[in-house]
Amino acid sequence: MKVFSPEVAKKAKASVKVWTRSLLVVALVAMTIFGNAHEALAKRAGGRVGGSAFRSAPSRSMPSSPSRSYSNYSGGNTLYSPNTGGGFFFFPMFFGGGFGGGLFSLLLLVIVAGAIMQAFRGRGDGEGITGMDSKVSVAKIQVGLLSSARSLQQELTRLALESDTSSVEGLAVVTRETAVSLMRHPEYWVYVSSASENTKFALAEQKFNSLVMSERSKLNTEVLSNVGGRVLQGKTSAALPSEGSLSLEDPSEYIVVTILLAVAGDSLSKLPTLRSSEDLSSALSAIGSVPEDNLLAVEILWEPQSEEYTLTNDEVLTIYPDLVRI
Repeated sequence: MKVFSPEVAKKAKASVKVWTRSLLVVALVAMTIFGNAHEALAKRAGGRVGGSAFRSAPSRSMPSSPSRSYSNYSGGNTLYSPNTGGGFFFFPMFFGGGFGGGLFSLLLLVIVAGAIMQAFRGRGDGEGITGMDSKVSVAKIQVGLLSSARSLQQELTRLALESDTSSVEGLAVVTRETAVSLMRHPEYWVYVSSASENTKFALAEQKFNSLVMSERSKLNTEVLSNVGGRVLQGKTSAALPSEGSLSLEDPSEYIVVTILLAVAGDSLSKLPTLRSSEDLSSALSAIGSVPEDNLLAVEILWEPQSEEYTLTNDEVLTIYPDLVRI
């Protein structure tokens, strides 16, 4: 058995101490790096609520066909109508003396002709929500608020957890409640941006989805999502806090809320370029009053989702460069 001298043993012991300290330093550095990365990920985690009603728009807006009222006529001369799938309307009044004389027959003919023309207009591609050439407004409103409005994060979280986003009625509630929640905090409005576009129904869904993807890509992750009736909740999503658990934050930290809408008609295309609190208030009021039948799609995104985190001024201006101070 080989025996080491006391001097060699002393050197080996010192070497072990050096290696131990080095490993400890490396471990601490790794913990710091990965810990900060996890915190940054949680800080940039957002929430999302909304859905699309584009697929249900035809059933909501399809005009009834007046041709059914006349489908039981038979005999006599005919008037062609494509609304009956290539069939004919039959007018027995042209058989002498039908319906009490020529004047009454002429009057009835005028009424029927008017109904047919109305059916043509109602079924045209350019009319109603379902018409491929009908107008649709696709709009975005983005608001940067002071972190003092942290209760807004709670309100949006609660809205995402409780809303029925699988129905048009539920989407209308999400739209109104988000607008109201923002309007309750005008003293915290700091940054704002807006954009709107008029497009045809045939292109509206694609443009809306493109806008949604652009805004979603700005989030590191989505820890709470309720879209189309499907609720997904990540592990880092904070539970709803009690009313007394709020704490004060640095006034240079922010929350960003984004509202994306697709609405039948051109009402939202007339929204002003937002440059003041008055402009934002008017825009939120317009959004909140959109008729349920005209609402085609809505998505609300907010960052951070958890009230434990906020964004710095540099993060806001880097991630959301379109925001301007009001």
